[in-house]
Amino acid sequence: MTGARDIRQTVIDLLPPATVAAVVAFWGLAPTRWTEHPLSIILMVAAVTIFVQALEWVAERHEGWRMNRREFATDLAYVVFNATVISWLSTHLAEDPLRAFKAWAGITTQWAMHMPFLAQVALVIVVIEFGQYWMHRAMHNTFLWYTHAPHHHLTQLNAMKGAVGNPLELLLISLSVVALFDLPLPALFCGLSVLTVVSTFAHANVRANPPAFYSFFFTTIRHHSLHHSTGYDETRTNYGNSLILLDRLFGTYREGEGVLVGQDDRRRLSILEQTMFPLRPAMEKIAARRGTAPEGGEAVAR
Repeated sequence: MTGARDIRQTVIDLLPPATVAAVVAFWGLAPTRWTEHPLSIILMVAAVTIFVQALEWVAERHEGWRMNRREFATDLAYVVFNATVISWLSTHLAEDPLRAFKAWAGITTQWAMHMPFLAQVALVIVVIEFGQYWMHRAMHNTFLWYTHAPHHHLTQLNAMKGAVGNPLELLLISLSVVALFDLPLPALFCGLSVLTVVSTFAHANVRANPPAFYSFFFTTIRHHSLHHSTGYDETRTNYGNSLILLDRLFGTYREGEGVLVGQDDRRRLSILEQTMFPLRPAMEKIAARRGTAPEGGEAVAR
């Protein structure tokens, strides 16, 4: 019986790297009529999210993170919001202007088109994650904290929680300069899919502890749950959304795991509160002048 449990746990531990390998194999080997179709990346992201979310039912990590119907509905709303509104804004406010600037300035990176497929995928992952790492780090150490703080009021972690946050934060964290590189669509979609797999598992309530060859490079739930824990010092570590290697390189890596997650009094914010959170400094000043506290007010962690 013990042996069967050990085998089952080993399979669960191997699911994150196996899923990464599966999506890379798809984008690298599937027919181009599939891998270059715009809908393919949407279907892939949806399939990964559904798969990891379903794993929470059969391989739960913490009972205290168990999702209820209301939590599921809220998370799903944020996933749809990211896939529609945030995606549209990111495309029209960042990617399209970057492509236009690239064409105007005569910038070319045709060398990237001639790289091996796996090298192209690695380039996409590093470029996107490098920007996200420094944006995430800035959000914890500058005035941008007020855009990111709602994400740290989460009191549980689940597969879709990476999409939950203030709209301004979601837009800022989505920005990237990958549009400046000439890359084939399959490599770009593959890189985005790998990032989705890693980030989804890193937020999921799944009892998976991937092997060292994976967790040295990629963020796991252990790394990210520590980042979401209640202590100030812990939240200023493990910034890598998907690439924990950057934390190792830039001195912000910390070993450990968080079980109790959430900031301040660990009160989950409503969607409206998350949306309005960046206005808190102004609201607090107005409230101080009137001698009253802002509605739903509590100490803001910095």
